[in-house]
Amino acid sequence: MAEALPLIKGTLDLLVLKALSWTPMHGFEICAWLEERSHGSFDVDDGALYYSLHRMEERRLVRSEWRLTDNNRRARYYSLLPAGRAHLRTETANLERYVRALTGILSAHPA
Repeated sequence: MAEALPLIKGTLDLLVLKALSWTPMHGFEICAWLEERSHGSFDVDDGALYYSLHRMEERRLVRSEWRLTDNNRRARYYSLLPAGRAHLRTETANLERYVRALTGILSAHPA
């Protein structure tokens, strides 16, 4: 398997918001979701993930609550708030525009 790709600065929040747009999740589930969806290309550091979640909770993009997992352990579950859903839409559009511009430049051939 290829080496994990580093996350581009500023994309972790967006990826976490996308994961939470599916369903509320705890940290381990978020990491697993991102690894699965990226086919192992992203290996998210636990510290970076929880820093991102706490930052987004302070910005009122997500909220958290203690619940029991399927194996009866307590875990903090995070869910997307309306402001987080709006932020996800806006930042997704911005990133897609950025990627199109970058792809256009990198796929250009000399005349």
